[in-house]
Amino acid sequence: MQGRKRVLIVVGIAGVILTAGCASIALNYKNNSDALWKIVSQKCVPNQNQNNDPTPCRQVDLRNGYVVLKDRVGPLQFLLMPVEKITGIESPALLNPATPNFFAEAWRSRHFMEEKRGAPIDDSAYALSINSERGRTQNQLHIHISCLRPDIRQQLDSLSPKLTSLWQSEQLAGHTYQVRAVTRDEIKKMSPFLRLAREIPGAREEMYKYGIAVAALPDGRRVMMVIKRNLLLMNRGSAEELQDHSCSILKS
Repeated sequence: MQGRKRVLIVVGIAGVILTAGCASIALNYKNNSDALWKIVSQKCVPNQNQNNDPTPCRQVDLRNGYVVLKDRVGPLQFLLMPVEKITGIESPALLNPATPNFFAEAWRSRHFMEEKRGAPIDDSAYALSINSERGRTQNQLHIHISCLRPDIRQQLDSLSPKLTSLWQSEQLAGHTYQVRAVTRDEIKKMSPFLRLAREIPGAREEMYKYGIAVAALPDGRRVMMVIKRNLLLMNRGSAEELQDHSCSILKS
């Protein structure tokens, strides 16, 4: 009987510690959720305006409304962020055709990875991603410019011949994604945010649940990979899971 009480006490203490730990992590994320926005609004943009120097960002493009910042995670990962306050994929501003096509700008900004590496990088190694509202920790829209996971690269190479302009379900990284091919011109002309809202039923009303990734196909087309949050399946809508910030694809 005493042994059972001892076990229950230990389990209870562990539960309290786990709950406190989760609360601490959540509070920490909440308290720092504007860290990226402060870098953009209080450092990069003012420094560009006052000194013609984007530091600590790598680039500040006021005409097209974005900055590019080297992320702390990974040797080559960069982030593209708007100069205006746009919290994330759920923002109505992203469904305004007049809003800059941040995904197209992010793809053009991949050269910063090459410059950081000091060697060319084939388009097959790149991937862009943005996470859902629940799948992120920062409340400033940021597109991850990084490397594609090698296993996802192999899957996309195999899928490429059957990918068309029609959305189809595929299993990637253990989750269900809606996948379709787009030409290079199409991704320049229409933002993936707009395409998601217009083409996937119900997405416009629930944009906050979605994550988007973009990569290259062997024939030169691009592939859009869209994941919808499903917390019951431990799926937070984090398309970033398709990326490998260590860039092991460049070592093979």
